Order: sequence, then C-alpha cells, then structure tokens
Amino acid sequence: MIRLTVLYNLSPDTNEEEFLKWRLGKHQESNLGIEGVLRTDFALIDGAWPEGTDAPYRFITTMDWPDTASFKKGFYDPQVQSDLDKNLKKLSNPVFLISEILIDQKKESSES
Repeated sequence: MIRLTVLYNLSPDTNEEEFLKWRLGKHQESNLGIEGVLRTDFALIDGAWPEGTDAPYRFITTMDWPDTASFKKGFYDPQVQSDLDKNLKKLSNPVFLISEILIDQKKESSES
C-alpha cells in the first residue's frame, strides 16, 4: 500500500473556520474521489511529544492507494495536480511524504 501524508499549516490569509468547512465537506469528497484512493483521513494536530514541544504543523492529511501504479495514476493525474496547485494557495509550508506501508496490523479485540 502507498500512503501520501501531507503535513501543513494554513497561509496567513486563510480563515481556519472557512477552511475547515471546505476541508471537511467538498474537499474530503474530492480526495476520496481521486482514482484508486482506498482511504483518506484528515486530522487537526493538537499536541506534540515530549510535553511542552510545539507542534510544527496544525493539520495532517493521509491518503492510501493499493500500489505504486495506482498512486501515480491517481495523484499525478493532470486534473488532480491542477486542483492541488490551486488548493496549495490556502496552505503554508506543506510537506508531502510518500511512503510504502510494509505492515498494516490491527490489534484484535479482547472482548468475547
């Protein structure tokens, strides 16, 4: 599985309340609609470790694809890249990380 992780802050001229309304609605649907996407999450970063450390980013988005070929086909689609160029104007200092998930394991429930 290929995971795109984006860490970012908002640009100084982006209103956080308006951004959240857009990000949790229209943009979330848009991300999920990118070809091959299996899952996408959006989170507000509310802390860092060790205690007292300032978090360098306010938001994180993750998107998963089944493999490298589907990631490249979906993420590098010209329309996706065009939309990304427009949306990046809302952000400050974004970092895009592309990783290969080597293990995806969930703890089994201890309830019987």
